[in-house]
Amino acid sequence: MYKWLMSILLVVAIVMGGSVLYSTISERVTAAEAEKKDAGSTLKIVASNFQFDQAEYKVKKGDKLKIVFSNKEGVHAMEIKDLNVKLDKATASQEVTFDKVGEFEIHCALLCGTGHDKMISKLVVTE
Repeated sequence: MYKWLMSILLVVAIVMGGSVLYSTISERVTAAEAEKKDAGSTLKIVASNFQFDQAEYKVKKGDKLKIVFSNKEGVHAMEIKDLNVKLDKATASQEVTFDKVGEFEIHCALLCGTGHDKMISKLVVTE
């Protein structure tokens, strides 16, 4: 009888472990699909010490995008003055409709060290 009880407990443990594993995988798949869906409507800007992850970001006039800012290294904030965008750790995203064609300066808005003055990138809005 003891062997049967142990066998049943083993089967129950395997079924429960499989269901936990499956639910974790399905959550990751759902999150990855949501990220892909948002990729077309998101502009990601990542800051590290004294530079942004791209020298130039390009968008089209009329695009409505969520700008998402993050720090990979150091403590930074970013600002695009002409578009009234200022993001930091506390306010990491903002939805923006790009209605003006042109080049806009992106700069670090938080004094971050000796390379702060050179921490500049460009946002280009095209037709």
